[in-house]
Amino acid sequence: MMYRLLIPLLLCASPALAAPVFQDTAALDRAVAGFTGQGIGAQGGARSVVDARLKLAQCPMVAMSWRSDAHDAVVISCTGPEWRLFVPVLFTLSEARRPVAQTAAFAPPVKLEPVIKRGDPVTIAAGSPGFSITREGIALGDAAPGARFMVKVDDAKNPVQAVALQSGRATLPGWSE
Repeated sequence: MMYRLLIPLLLCASPALAAPVFQDTAALDRAVAGFTGQGIGAQGGARSVVDARLKLAQCPMVAMSWRSDAHDAVVISCTGPEWRLFVPVLFTLSEARRPVAQTAAFAPPVKLEPVIKRGDPVTIAAGSPGFSITREGIALGDAAPGARFMVKVDDAKNPVQAVALQSGRATLPGWSE
């Protein structure tokens, strides 16, 4: 008789016990703000919050690093369970890349004005010391500094993704100027 009562109770409790625990995205936002020293939406801080719809496996300790020397994104990674997340950072092209003082204030995301508009001629440049390549094309959308957009290059079948730098100038994702 006791087993008949115990089995339904265990079946009801099992889904709650087996429910996966996901990484707290608000905690990731706070960690990025601490790493950059700036709040969300502030110059040098994350452009926006980490998408709360992400279902990342809970990580006991995340590691943070800059994606590149340009400090254009923070890489949040976990080694067990393994996952990696890129958080874009808001900055101006003339801004010097140096450590900034930490702030506790979180400002709402700032919408930058587009420097490239749909139909504008664009020069895409990518390179490193001893190597550079440029291509001319037409912007297929508007883009603020640091934003990605598509460019139609004359001899290419498909458009190319680029990152806006300034009016009429862009680079390829993953390359800094």
